[in-house]
Amino acid sequence: MTARAEARYIRMSAQKVRLVIDLIRGRNAGEAITILRTTNKKIAPTVEKVLRSAIANAGNKSEHVDVDKLYVSEAYVNEGPRMKRIRPAPMGRAYRYQRRISHIIVSVSEKA
Repeated sequence: MTARAEARYIRMSAQKVRLVIDLIRGRNAGEAITILRTTNKKIAPTVEKVLRSAIANAGNKSEHVDVDKLYVSEAYVNEGPRMKRIRPAPMGRAYRYQRRISHIIVSVSEKA
């Protein structure tokens, strides 16, 4: 039994989010929540929220799911659309920069 949750259009680059996602992949759900609580990154509470949503989805999907046996089977980040912005530069020029967006996907499964 697998359940998943995703958060889309998160205002942080996928490279930064992957640092946190790599910490929880393959771990037990309770252990992953503890890791996210102690991780000193700005994105950690958002990833924890997605993980808790996946656990709740597993509970809603089937009544006889043991939450203690759930583990993070899949956790990955995809890059979303980029917002193009312009910054003023010297001599009337303009520099372009991009604000990156990411999509976070977390799946939990029950250990056999």
